[in-house]
Amino acid sequence: MTKTRDSAVSWTREDDEDWAATVEVRLVLDHDAPAGLADEVLAEAHEIVEQAGLPAREVLGEPGAYARTVATERISEEYRARTDVHGMTPGERVSASLCTLGFVGVVLCLLYWIEDGLWIEVTLTSVAGCTTVALAVMLIAVALVARAAGRIRGMWAWLAGTAATVAGGAALTTSAPDERLFDVPAPALALAGVAWVVGAYLFPDTTIDRWFTPAPRPRDADDERWLARLEGLLRGRHAMKAAEARGHVREVRQHLAQAADGERADDVFGDVEVYALRLSEGPRAQQRLARRKLYGTAAMTVVFAILLVDRLLDPDERTSAWTLAWVAVFGYWIWSVFREWQALRKTEDRG
Repeated sequence: MTKTRDSAVSWTREDDEDWAATVEVRLVLDHDAPAGLADEVLAEAHEIVEQAGLPAREVLGEPGAYARTVATERISEEYRARTDVHGMTPGERVSASLCTLGFVGVVLCLLYWIEDGLWIEVTLTSVAGCTTVALAVMLIAVALVARAAGRIRGMWAWLAGTAATVAGGAALTTSAPDERLFDVPAPALALAGVAWVVGAYLFPDTTIDRWFTPAPRPRDADDERWLARLEGLLRGRHAMKAAEARGHVREVRQHLAQAADGERADDVFGDVEVYALRLSEGPRAQQRLARRKLYGTAAMTVVFAILLVDRLLDPDERTSAWTLAWVAVFGYWIWSVFREWQALRKTEDRG
């Protein structure tokens, strides 16, 4: 997968340009199209429209219907099986998390520059605190990626590492002497954050994908590994409840028990990722996605609530203008929880 975008074609009619933009949006949002597919499809559509000399709607139909047709014909089941409920591969999720972390660091450096001046005082306490926070955020992000990749045990291992990092960092921060080591200009740290973002964006997603994909085993490997992988994919990548996922695994195990001698799970059901996708598809897929989004939004709301309360308990920060910004952000997350709850109710009613 490439992260670079080809040059957009030039449409002669404004209506055709709007048609193309709608097709691109629908492919990305509704069908999780792989990078580059929209550009390739629109280039082909542009050629067809130019040869016909007619508006795109007359030649190729409505943009939503055309996007659905393209998705059916051009997005393979194998590709969809590698992506999670948000349409992202493990590599894309890691890249997005690292880019977000770097962007936050850049913003904080610029805010410090505006509020407190050019030079940032570096102490052992600040180094320990910032390192702990950064490592904890990265470990949580990797844990979520491991879950999306179907590595449930790996997720718990990364979360355990997060807890150990936070505990160790808190102990080091409280015990380290708060003595000034040196000063560093805020723009230099901001530039380092920009370099971090660029590096995270350019790092190949496929390399990260391989880190979260189990290595192939010999043909005579135990089917239990295939079944364990199936359960992990259903629970992690496709947001299925544990009881429902285990029910599917039991059915597969019973079917294998009745299969001919020598037949393995791969022989009967094929690739485990594709089979997990087939089991997860259907009307309840949107309901599972809505439920997971609600849980994630609620967790972020709790985090911001804790941070806001801590800020309000500090007399110096309580009257700061930035406290109003924190209140606004917390209000946004409360509103987001309400919206996600409404979306979940709608999917349950349709189900």
